[in-house]
Amino acid sequence: MGELPTVARVAPHFGEEPCISGTNGSGTVFFSGCTLDCVFCQNHEISHDNKGRIITPAELADCYKRLEQQGVHNINLVTADHFAHAVVKSLEIYKPRIPIVYNCSGYTSPHTLKMLDGLVDVYLPDFKYSNDALAIRFSSAPNYVNTATSAIMEMIFQVGLPKFNDDGIMTKGVIVRHLILPSHTRNSIEVLNIIKKMFDNQVLLSLMCQYIPMGRANEFPKINRKITRREYDKVKLEMTRLGLDGFTQELSSADEKYVPVWDF
Repeated sequence: MGELPTVARVAPHFGEEPCISGTNGSGTVFFSGCTLDCVFCQNHEISHDNKGRIITPAELADCYKRLEQQGVHNINLVTADHFAHAVVKSLEIYKPRIPIVYNCSGYTSPHTLKMLDGLVDVYLPDFKYSNDALAIRFSSAPNYVNTATSAIMEMIFQVGLPKFNDDGIMTKGVIVRHLILPSHTRNSIEVLNIIKKMFDNQVLLSLMCQYIPMGRANEFPKINRKITRREYDKVKLEMTRLGLDGFTQELSSADEKYVPVWDF
């Protein structure tokens, strides 16, 4: 990717956690490209193929203004790590009066996070894998576990414990997302145990069952299907056993109709 941000979609989005989307939607800006190279990515058209439009930091700031005028609850920057410099410049040009949500892969460098300190109100990192071998196999991400846990610790340090306004919208804090992969419930259970051990009640957990085999998933037989009810219930039971607070999805969320249209 170049220095200027490539953006694939700017629009209110209603498919996030209830405390993010609310009733008016989350003002999402979907950036193209990614720090991970997940073989199963639902957004592969923009994460791998880089579909989108190149804009300037000033134009990015205008996107925030337009979303804010539509009455969204927050500005949601989706997969912006590799454009962090431009994001910082855009927020220097215009800082919205609503919370800034940083929605990222979790495979994020300390340098990037330090640039964002004081600018981001809510962090939404992924935490996909409990071991580096799996991360390398499916996402080309060496040293994944240490990188992700270190990043989440820095996020908590910056924004503190979860806080909400009177309408139930999150204004501060960290939500850690975990996507369950088919045939890999052990990985999910180990991830939940790492979250419990390292972060416990300092974060909320969002347990996701929306996996659809897309991208290059057909090259990997074990993940070339949706997860089953049994697999989902097994991981949800562990979330309950550990006493982790947060959110779960309905299995019906595993549907291609929820993948956005990448039309800017």
